[in-house]
Amino acid sequence: MSRIRRRSTDASISLTPMIDIMTVLLAVFMVTTPMMTNGIDLDLPRAGNSVLTGNDHAIQVSVDAAGRYYVADTQLKIDDVVRRAVAMRGENPQLTIVINGDASADYGAVMAVMGKLKDAGFQRVGLRTRTGN
Repeated sequence: MSRIRRRSTDASISLTPMIDIMTVLLAVFMVTTPMMTNGIDLDLPRAGNSVLTGNDHAIQVSVDAAGRYYVADTQLKIDDVVRRAVAMRGENPQLTIVINGDASADYGAVMAVMGKLKDAGFQRVGLRTRTGN
């Protein structure tokens, strides 16, 4: 009579590799996130004593003195700015848009992007300023 031996296998999952991967991803996100929020240099208009700085659920749309539109430091046409914002809203329904308009930018250019974003269904659109006189 032959004996059949069954091997018992250890079916437990080792968490160490997963923790290592998550630590590396956390470090990557911590390093790259500040780079993503930087945009172009603007001379923001002064208004009051409080500042709208945006938050981690906001994207920055910039309008420079020549009336060109930027998301971060990428120059886009106004319709592309709206398309990108709509795509980002799909990932985050609480998305806020912060418009950084240069102090010497054409008022119409700033209001055009604001109007198109409002027409696209964005309710949380604000203008960023700096404090002081």
